[in-house]
Formats: sequence, structure tokens, C-alpha cells
Amino acid sequence: MLDRLQALADRYEKLSELLCDPDVAADPKKLRDYSKEQSDLQDAYAAFTEYKNTIEQLNDAKAMQGEKLDDEMREMVKLEIEELTARQTALEEHIRLLMLPKDPNDDKNVIVEVRGAAGGDEAALFASDLYRMYTRYADSQGWRVELLDVNENDLGGFKEVIFMISGKGAYSKLKYESGAHRVQRIPVTESGGRIHTSTSTVAVMPEVEDLEIEILDKDIRVDTFCSSGAGGQSVNTTKSAVRVTHVPTGIVATCQDGKSQNDNKQKALQVLRARIFDVKRQEEEAKLAGERKSKVGTGDRSERIRTYNFPQSRVTDHRIGLTLHKLDAVMNGDMQEIVNALTLAEQTELLERENATAGV
Repeated sequence: MLDRLQALADRYEKLSELLCDPDVAADPKKLRDYSKEQSDLQDAYAAFTEYKNTIEQLNDAKAMQGEKLDDEMREMVKLEIEELTARQTALEEHIRLLMLPKDPNDDKNVIVEVRGAAGGDEAALFASDLYRMYTRYADSQGWRVELLDVNENDLGGFKEVIFMISGKGAYSKLKYESGAHRVQRIPVTESGGRIHTSTSTVAVMPEVEDLEIEILDKDIRVDTFCSSGAGGQSVNTTKSAVRVTHVPTGIVATCQDGKSQNDNKQKALQVLRARIFDVKRQEEEAKLAGERKSKVGTGDRSERIRTYNFPQSRVTDHRIGLTLHKLDAVMNGDMQEIVNALTLAEQTELLERENATAGV
């Protein structure tokens, strides 16, 4: 591990030199790539620097034990060694987490799709609640939310809503949300006061650049139509809404919330690229189906991941057995405790695999 860290530290310092090179400063692509690479190494470099300093101080303190000391100084050295040893252990654990394989998509923006599933109008209303939860969480993180497409029902619920969340680390924190979300509550449409169970599905996909998924003009069909609102009522009489079909795969993306037909087409292509990338990712994971699946899920939207029980103000994430009794706060975007627990569960599992591979 120390050899790997030293190699990372050497690379970090080399990048510092490169970023001061006038030739690099004049090349926007190199400047951007080197800056991002150094930013990705920053935490590991800082931890390794602190670790080396801690080891140096610990060795100095141990060396002092061999000197002639009075009782008070000997006790002070003993306490210092205990503190530095504890710090060394904590840093080693922190560094092991930093050295875990990183998802290459973690720093990307995300495209989120929320759909009402089982439960009719109540499922659509819950889908709109989930949209509100995610947008409020995004606000708390300083991220930007852009609505791409929405299909409402007569009650103001969302049969489907597609939106982009842009911000550093968006995918790393929201990737665990893909799956089926179950709600238990008394629907506004229920006159008898009975508790119903409904579901909405969530798909979280990393934003994909043009170079990652190339879509050729000859492979797509573009259809235009009038934007519509709840119940199919026409919102405008110009054909600004766009539907893009990727002929080779049959994957379709629609956008009608942009300011113009061209704007909607570009947004639809963004969604299309993300969906094609997601299908390819799931195909790759299917090939590795023999390996143990992650406890935090596979990203399959059919997998039930969480239940929101309104009568008991309870949220339960079934993948890791986490239950919180603060439903109102979660629905208002206070999701960080859930995100932290899921992140920790994945890191713990990765550490166990690393230890098993290393024979620890």
C-alpha cells in the first residue's frame, strides 16, 4: 500500500510541475485533464503526507524512550506515543478507503428518471414527492437541477419526470437511488381512510459525453409534436417537443420542456446517450453475474430498495437494514444520513473483497 501511495504522491508532485509549464497552460485540454487528475489525487496525497509526518513523530518519540528521562517526561512521551499510534491506525484505515477502486462515473452529473409504477394516481403523486425530495437534496448540496421532461396526471402527480442534476460528486451520492421505492400511506383519493401501498421507480444514470457514446445521424429518427400537459391538454400549438429514436437499439428519449425545438433535441440526445450507456453497463454487469452482487444493489429499477411508511413516519432501506424515524425530514431532502450509510456499506464490502484477495 505504501508503494502505491508513494507512486501517487510522485505523480501528484509531477502534476504540480506540469501545471506550471507554459506549454500546458496554453493547451486547454491538457490543463483541464491534469487539473482534474491532480484534484482526484488531492485527498490521498494529503493523507499520505500526514501519515509520513505521524510516523516520523512516532519514531522520534520512541527514540526518546531510550534516553534518560525524569518520571514526568517519561509519562509525557508515553502519552504521545499512544496518541500517535492511534493516529497512525486511523490514518491507515482512512488511506485504505481512499485507495479503494473508484467508480469512474462518481464525479459526473446525473440524469434521473422517476416514474409512477404500481398504484395508479397515488403512484404518480408519490413520484412527484420523490422528485421534490431529490431537488431539495440537490439544493442542500449546491447542485443545479434542470427539468428535461415531465408527464403529469390530472392530480398534479408525475407519471414520469426526467431531470438532470449537475454538481461535483452528484453520481457518487445519488447512484444508490436506482430501484423501486415503496410508499405506504392513505392516498388523497381514498375516502375510507385505508392505507395503500404504491410504488415508483427511480433510475439514476451518469451524464455521458459525446465521445463516450457516439450517436450517428443516420442511426436516429427525430419526430416533433406539440407539448402537452396534464390529461393531454395542449400546452402550445408549435411542434417544439422532440422524440428521438435510436434505431439500432430501439431506445427512445423525449423532451418538451426546452425553449425551442433544437433545445429539446439536444436535451433528448443527452437522455438518449445516458440510456444507451446504462443498457451497456447493465449488459456488462450481467456478464459478471457469477460474482457476488453488491449489497447496495445493482441499479436495476425493478429491485425494491426502500419503503416510506407515512403512518409511522418511518423510512427503511432494505439493502442495508437501515431504519430512520424521520420521514418528514427525508421527504424534505434530508437524505445525507441514508447516503452516508449506503456509501459506508459499499466501502466496507469493497474492503472485505480487497482483504480476501490479499489473503488478510
